[in-house]
Amino acid sequence: MVINHLEKLFVTSDSATIIRESDIHHPAAKMIAMAAKMQESECGDGSNFVISLAGELMLQAQQLIQMGLHPSEILIGYEKAAKFAHAELENNICYTLKNIHDHEEVLKCMKSSIASKQYGLEDLLGNLVTQACLYAIPAGKSSFSTDNIRVVKILGGGLSDSEVIRGMVVIRQSETSINHVTKAKVAVFNSNIEM
Repeated sequence: MVINHLEKLFVTSDSATIIRESDIHHPAAKMIAMAAKMQESECGDGSNFVISLAGELMLQAQQLIQMGLHPSEILIGYEKAAKFAHAELENNICYTLKNIHDHEEVLKCMKSSIASKQYGLEDLLGNLVTQACLYAIPAGKSSFSTDNIRVVKILGGGLSDSEVIRGMVVIRQSETSINHVTKAKVAVFNSNIEM
């Protein structure tokens, strides 16, 4: 449970939300919070791992300082360990995505990330997220902007009612008496029509 500076209560287990809503003053804790925010903005996941790893590194550094090591020596050791870890990461690849436009292959890679957020629903949500991502990837490209995917929540439905629609969803009812039109041209204005 987190109460932010506006006295709003959040009940969450998502570390990114906890960091975002917490008011942190300690310089070292601020650096860890900034690293977690960067991880969340770059990858969308893994902020909990960043916080846990940084906390463990600080705990080990505290023990080394108590043993008499100078902080600059600890920093040199951590930098050597980081270089070694980067070199080893290339050898520890368990799967490489060969075709980014293949639904089954992308779903296989997507499930683990979704299971970390919504355990037990990775099959249902993984299929939906994979479909949305494949619709948003332009032909011949291997990346896409997440701004091309929108989530619309409609009251009264459940998670099993979720579906991916290629196009645009408008929740509002028709403002006129016309409810059905074929071969129509639609103009969508993002601002006031006077402008």
